[in-house]
Amino acid sequence: MINFPIAKINLGLNVVRKREDGYHDLETVFYPVGIKDALEVYEMDERFPSDVDCDLKVTNISIEGDEQKNLVVKAYKLLAEKYKLPRVHAHLYKAIPTQAGMGGGSSDCAYMLLALNEMFGLGMSQQEMIDHAAKLGADCAFFIMSRPAYAEGIGEKLVPIDLNLDGYYLCVVRPDIPISTREAFSLIKPCATVKKCCDIVRQPIETWRDELTNDFEKSVFSLHPEIGDIKEKLYDSGAVYAAMSGSGSSVFGIFRERVDLTGQFEGMFCKTEEFNKLKIKN
Repeated sequence: MINFPIAKINLGLNVVRKREDGYHDLETVFYPVGIKDALEVYEMDERFPSDVDCDLKVTNISIEGDEQKNLVVKAYKLLAEKYKLPRVHAHLYKAIPTQAGMGGGSSDCAYMLLALNEMFGLGMSQQEMIDHAAKLGADCAFFIMSRPAYAEGIGEKLVPIDLNLDGYYLCVVRPDIPISTREAFSLIKPCATVKKCCDIVRQPIETWRDELTNDFEKSVFSLHPEIGDIKEKLYDSGAVYAAMSGSGSSVFGIFRERVDLTGQFEGMFCKTEEFNKLKIKN
């Protein structure tokens, strides 16, 4: 079975308080975008011995570390604790930039849950899969739904929202600067919001620039001014709204018309597509 884990952008991201468990409560709007990985999963041939129950191979973009610690494998192991799963091979072709605030790893493990549920007839409801995904990471649960949603808690409390950016163009730029989520959070000073991002995104998009904020930008831009420069270049190029996604390092711009900015961001991941051409399949 092959499916295509998608990416996300954050429309507003506010860190409102630090919890007693060490995590932070957030307020954000997740919006799915059609920059995709490819995940192929198939059952192992038992005639050929293997040392692992889920054999994962990652290609195209190198990911450091033991592949057995990848979230895709953790998703398999989580379900294997409850269901009698056959052993599987998984091939993950990475196209979503890593350490970019686009949720690639979270999406991969969520789509692994979706694949295993369908392949082996586990009969899990969407809510059951959301509950499992939330155990794997803060924004993993969103990718089970893969539709615009307002999130609170650590990102697992989701409320679908009506938000349609059809007709606009999205440009995503990811410089070769990996940002550690842990480091980004360590520099944040939580603060309650006056106006929630879910209310701001219901306003005309022209108001977003002045009101819709990502709290990570201040600390990340101070450490890496070149990331802040990308945001300014997107505005200079005509973006109606631009922001860093998640804890970085990718920055996106929303445009009324198609733009070709590859020359301005030479050597970086730079992709522009029309929102309504980014087909999302759950």
